[in-house]
Amino acid sequence: MTNHNLLNEPIINLRQPPRFIAVEGPIGVGKTTLARRLAESLNFHQLLEKAEDNPFLERFYANQRHAALSAQLFFLFQRAQQLSDLRQSDLFEQTHVADFIFQKDPLFAKITLDSNELELYNKVYEQVQVDIPTPDLVIYLQAPVKVLRDRIQQRGVNFERSIDTDYLEKINGAYSEYFHSYHDSPLLIINASEIDFAHNDQQYEQLLQYLLEIRSGRHYFNPTFF
Repeated sequence: MTNHNLLNEPIINLRQPPRFIAVEGPIGVGKTTLARRLAESLNFHQLLEKAEDNPFLERFYANQRHAALSAQLFFLFQRAQQLSDLRQSDLFEQTHVADFIFQKDPLFAKITLDSNELELYNKVYEQVQVDIPTPDLVIYLQAPVKVLRDRIQQRGVNFERSIDTDYLEKINGAYSEYFHSYHDSPLLIINASEIDFAHNDQQYEQLLQYLLEIRSGRHYFNPTFF
C-alpha cells in the first residue's frame, strides 16, 4: 500500500489519470455509483445516463414487447443529444467520467426488438451517431445475475423490481460477449460481485492506484480484501 491517501489527496498530482473514463456494465452492477465517485475523486465532469427521464421505461419493464422500441429510441436520442451538446461546448477538451459508451446502445436493441423494429432502429442509429473521442479507459463491471437481482431489489426502484431473470441473463450475456472482443480502448475488467466501491474505501483506493498505471491493453482488477 502506498503512503499516499488517494481519498484525501488530489490524485491528479500523483500521476496523470486517463482524461476520459467510461464505466460500463449491466443494470444493478454499480456503474453509476463508481462513475460518480471517480468523478468526485478526480474532479472530473460527470456524464451520466438519465434512466429516470425515460417515460417508457416503466412500461418496458412491465411488458417488454409493448414498449421496447419506444424505450430504446428514447435512450438512443438522449445519449446522442448529451454527446452532441458536449461536442458543441468543447467539454471533451476537459476531463470527464461517463457511465456509458454510446456504441453499446445496439446491444439492448438486438435483445428487445423484433426484426422489423430492429431494422428501423439500425437506420435511426446510423443517422444519429455522433463523433466522440474514444475513451482513454473503459471499466467493465461484471457480476452474476443473482448479484444483479439482489442489488436491484436493494436499491428499491419499484418498477425495476419487475425485471425478470431471463432478461437479466440475456443482458449479462450480451455484455460479456461485447467486451470479450472489445479493443477500441484500454479495458479494465472487474468482477464486482464482492466489491463495494461505494462504502469500502480500501478497495476503492486500490482501484484508483491501479487505474493510474493503465495505458494500453486488457487488465483485470482484484483488490486485496481487508
